[in-house]
Amino acid sequence: MSAPLKVRIRTVLKSAGSLQNGLEALGDDSDLHAAGLTSHATVSLMLALEEAFDVEFPDRLLRRKTFSSIDAIAEALAEIGVRDEAA
Repeated sequence: MSAPLKVRIRTVLKSAGSLQNGLEALGDDSDLHAAGLTSHATVSLMLALEEAFDVEFPDRLLRRKTFSSIDAIAEALAEIGVRDEAA
């Protein structure tokens, strides 16, 4: 069985989101941009998420809000068909 979706998102965020310090202290609803996620890091995160989940974010989801928190990322992934294995 795969890890729950938000755990998988955290794993990708840790490797691609430039938030290695303090990621564990962030809640799923914490503002990633306020925690230091830059525009450049957001693009890297998006590409890493696309690779990790074998999806492509549609243009309508390519906005700051989509990558504002782990909850927002999970919602966007669910919207494009990624299932939470823990559900």
